Formats: sequence, C-alpha cells, structure tokens
Amino acid sequence: MALSFQTYVFGLIFDIGEVSNLNSEDMKAYELSLKDKRDAESIRLTAERIGMEKGMEKGIEKGRQEERAKAEAEKRISALKMLKSGFEPKVIADIIGLSIEEIEKLK
Repeated sequence: MALSFQTYVFGLIFDIGEVSNLNSEDMKAYELSLKDKRDAESIRLTAERIGMEKGMEKGIEKGRQEERAKAEAEKRISALKMLKSGFEPKVIADIIGLSIEEIEKLK
C-alpha cells in the first residue's frame, strides 16, 4: 500500500473513532454540520447546473441571431445582384422576401 493512501485510511479511521466517542449533544451538532455541508454542496451544484443551462441557452440564442443576420445579409446581396441584372423591385420582393422599400435602398 502506498504511504499516502495508508495515511489517508488511518486518518479516516481516526476520524471515525473520534465521532463514535462524541456525547449525544455533540453528535447532534456533528450531524447537523454534516447536513449543512451536504445542503451547501447541493445548492452549489444546483446553481452550477442552472448557470450552465442559462449559458447554453444564451449561446444558442446568440447563434440563432447571428444566423438570422447572415440570412438577411445574403438576401440583400441576392437582391442587389438581381437589381443589377435588370429585375424589377416588385419581382425581387416576391422572390427574395424583402420589401420594395428595402430593395429600393440598395440601388
């Protein structure tokens, strides 16, 4: 057995021995402190999980916004190409989905 593992095991045995020698009042205080420690860890883990979920949601929403912006830019590029090719703004609006006003601004 490695020395560090032996030290750890013997430390645990010592701790168990100390706990078993506690009087009832100290045992209740010890158990309460264990409960508080577990509750605090549970709260921390829950907060961490919620934070991760919110971060993922924000990242997904940001990605969606970027994709929408990219799609709108591509619509404008296509509309401009169509204008330069001689298409009428009304035809472009029907095909691309931009308003005639938006297409007129591209000229």
